[in-house]
Amino acid sequence: MQRSKKMWAALGALATITAVGLAGCSGSSFSGGSAGATQNAGSPLTVLIGSSGDAETKAVTDAVAAWSSSSGTTATVSAASDLNQQLAQGFASGKPADVFYVSTDALAGYAANGSLLAYGDKLSNKDDFYPTLVSSFTYDGTFYCAPKDFSTLGLEINTDMWAQAGLTDADIPKTWDQLSAVAAKLTTADHVGLAFSPEYARLGAFMAQAGGGLVSTNGKTATANSAANVAGLQYVKSLLASGSAKTTKDLGAGWGGEAFGKGLAAMTIEGNWIGGAMKSDYPAIKYTVAQLPAGPAGQGTLQFTNCWGIAADSQNQDAALKLVEQLTSTDQQLSFASAFGVMPSVQSAADQWKSANPTFAPFLESADFAQGVPNAKGASDVITDLNSQLESIATGDPQAILDQTQKNLEAVVGK
Repeated sequence: MQRSKKMWAALGALATITAVGLAGCSGSSFSGGSAGATQNAGSPLTVLIGSSGDAETKAVTDAVAAWSSSSGTTATVSAASDLNQQLAQGFASGKPADVFYVSTDALAGYAANGSLLAYGDKLSNKDDFYPTLVSSFTYDGTFYCAPKDFSTLGLEINTDMWAQAGLTDADIPKTWDQLSAVAAKLTTADHVGLAFSPEYARLGAFMAQAGGGLVSTNGKTATANSAANVAGLQYVKSLLASGSAKTTKDLGAGWGGEAFGKGLAAMTIEGNWIGGAMKSDYPAIKYTVAQLPAGPAGQGTLQFTNCWGIAADSQNQDAALKLVEQLTSTDQQLSFASAFGVMPSVQSAADQWKSANPTFAPFLESADFAQGVPNAKGASDVITDLNSQLESIATGDPQAILDQTQKNLEAVVGK
């Protein structure tokens, strides 16, 4: 699944959702339910997903069917054509899906208006999720929903071009200076050393490596125009100015995977979703993956994830919770990973996943220092505006770009 400009555009279209009441739950069961959600243990479940394709739809449908057979609770899966719109319509009508995908930047809106059940602390496998993912789905100090799976950014390297440039494994860059050096060595008349999409979902990694981020660690303060973020974008500008790096826009490619697959660049920065595209569209390209090099503040990357939301209006919240526990279990997440290439959100699956996907292990090993994207309500619109400015980062002023983003973020963060 490519997290790119299309993703931000889609997430930015989050519709206004009619508020519904949400009362707190206590004890180990949701029996009694929340306000407006009379509980019925025999009530069937509906599951609404934003699928990346047929493989994901089939895998989720099969998993839910297996749980339904063993639990005795009827459950059906639908793949949304427009997840946010269909969720909004369901909430507005008082008949939402019981279980559904929720993106990080949609969390705050659903949580704030009471549409989303806060069940994270009820999960039997709560402590198995990566802490950075739990943070992504925590709103006002409450862990709302179970991370479904996740992706991180890494550095993909064309091994044939690498060898032709006289580089070895010892040259895989660990620092910004080394990245600049190998990008220069890899640049020829036919291709550049490095290509990346000019958007926050890629360039934000350099900001993280410089010690920055769009918001503070607790997510309550806008920090877009920090000196660290400016330094991160200044380094990006230096790469572009050297001629050893170009944006995908300047290469005429839609995203880093396309530039990399077509041989327009020897390296790119993408997430583990690139594996599917390389396998299906560019099978002749030989490549490896490395963790992104460290900046002046250390290692840093971005992570992308969804959670399994449960509707506050679900009439069978106990069964919904049990279904989510099954869908996020170690074995089931490994099955999903095999079916459609995601990384498990639980740490107990890490060793088996890395053993099965050794080339992609750097993606999972980056989880410890991965930074989530802002999840404040309205943050997606701010990032959409930031992306429009980053398209001209080669000639733009990082301080001015980030000052504008700071102003926009202050209007939505901590409100």
